[in-house]
Amino acid sequence: MSTNLEIVSFLRNCSSPSQFISLFDHMADISFFVKDRQFRLVTANRSFWNRFGFASVEELVGKDDFELFPPRLAQHFRRDDEEVLLTRKPKLQIVELFFNQRGLPDWFCTNKFPLLNFDKEVIGIIGTVRRYMEANVLDEGMGGLGVMLSYLRKNFRKRITIADLIKVSGMSPRQLNRKFRQVFHTTPHRFLINTRVEAACDSLLVSNKSIVEVALECGFFDQSSFTQHFRSHTGLTPLRYRKSHLKES
Repeated sequence: MSTNLEIVSFLRNCSSPSQFISLFDHMADISFFVKDRQFRLVTANRSFWNRFGFASVEELVGKDDFELFPPRLAQHFRRDDEEVLLTRKPKLQIVELFFNQRGLPDWFCTNKFPLLNFDKEVIGIIGTVRRYMEANVLDEGMGGLGVMLSYLRKNFRKRITIADLIKVSGMSPRQLNRKFRQVFHTTPHRFLINTRVEAACDSLLVSNKSIVEVALECGFFDQSSFTQHFRSHTGLTPLRYRKSHLKES
């Protein structure tokens, strides 16, 4: 207890919290952010606001996730933020999927903590984001898994199968499943389907392509298979998902 009081006393003597925030500007592989209880960004480090093409943090302040990310991601982020505020507990090692401008997936690892004031009241959320492959999640003993993920990243829109992933990894089916579950807490097959569905979610909202076109470009064999997996993942059919989210926007 006395140690905590000493820490609080020390921090109160600091002239400005920005001294700590500026430290993150020199960590190029880590994005740091702070949100208030209304889920608006209060500050962030250079790595975070550079991702959106902003010239300074001032251009970011006051915006929320729905102004910065596709609806699919913004909804995920909001649910996690609400849970952190409600439970007053951190959410750690959240694996999230982004698609870059070339349509290639990147997996990121996010940690979120409740931000408390001196009266122990939750006043916001602080967090970090780091590319999953840079977060030391895959150690040297999982090299085959890293090779497989790289292959999946580049080819998930094609008609690749689990047999293809096993061959690329150089592991037995049992080894691959065991190591994959250790890292991603799911099976390779479910991971591949989820990647395709997440890509389809973005495509449905940012393009005018038909449901069949979206299904085929995201690696599904036909519209029926696509609809089945999409409904299982989101609770909605692709058409209803598109209509409901476009209406909200």
